[in-house]
Amino acid sequence: MNTLAHTMMTAAARPVDSLTAPGALDRYPYPEGPVADRLAPPAWEGPDTELGRVGRRATGSRGRGLHGQLVQQLGQMIVSGDLGADRPLVPEEIGQRFEVSRTVVRESLRVLEAKGLVSARPNVGTRVRPVADWNLLDPDIIEWRAFGPQREDQRRELGELRWTIEPLAARLAAGHGREDVQQRLHDMVEIMGHALAQGDAITFSRADTEFHALLIQLAGNRMLEHLSGIVSAALQVSGAPATGCDRPSDSCVAHHARIVDALAAGDGTAAESAMRQLLTVHPEVERVVPAPREH
Repeated sequence: MNTLAHTMMTAAARPVDSLTAPGALDRYPYPEGPVADRLAPPAWEGPDTELGRVGRRATGSRGRGLHGQLVQQLGQMIVSGDLGADRPLVPEEIGQRFEVSRTVVRESLRVLEAKGLVSARPNVGTRVRPVADWNLLDPDIIEWRAFGPQREDQRRELGELRWTIEPLAARLAAGHGREDVQQRLHDMVEIMGHALAQGDAITFSRADTEFHALLIQLAGNRMLEHLSGIVSAALQVSGAPATGCDRPSDSCVAHHARIVDALAAGDGTAAESAMRQLLTVHPEVERVVPAPREH
């Protein structure tokens, strides 16, 4: 976890009274001093100013340069709720407090606007948008939520989404008679079984991961494959299980074997049911959806 993520998790939210008036983006000529000078913690007065407080304690960013750092800082503040919905963001205020140029501010706000976090309108200015408008599958927003107060909500929502995607993929995969891929799926189950017997958790996890990737590919739906990849990566960021099993077990291997058998038989209903049974092994998924009933 980076420093910014940690501080955003632990800091208490406080109102941002200083960002209350819209302003023209290029009104003030911000200084273009040396990068090292502008990265130094700004000596702002007024400890109650939220933007200044976060700026002082944030020391790093996954992005590159000032632009990436400003996107990271403002994005974290919005996603964590420190900057609430419909909050005006005054570009010249941001530039002065973070000691960055108007170009850096402008480009950073454009990135945040593309993610659905803010909107900019003539004669209105830039404002924070409600959660319903955010691109919640954007990798940055996923990471910011993972390290913020919405962490548990995100894990639950991702679990629900995965519980929808992978059973559907299993049903679709049963309609594709690619024997080479089905054989590879069978091989992954055997590898998982051997790894379990030998206590090799790393090999088990790798085989499990490849199993699910192959199954999505076998479904033959590129959009489904793309969405599944996003969800899998997001689950890893959130610390939730991103494969069929969070730990090696006999029941986990057995569930994977049932999926392979259903695929070999071309039984989409059975494949879907087996996948649902596999995914409900996770406690966080069991809280969201009931285990399938036997008929």
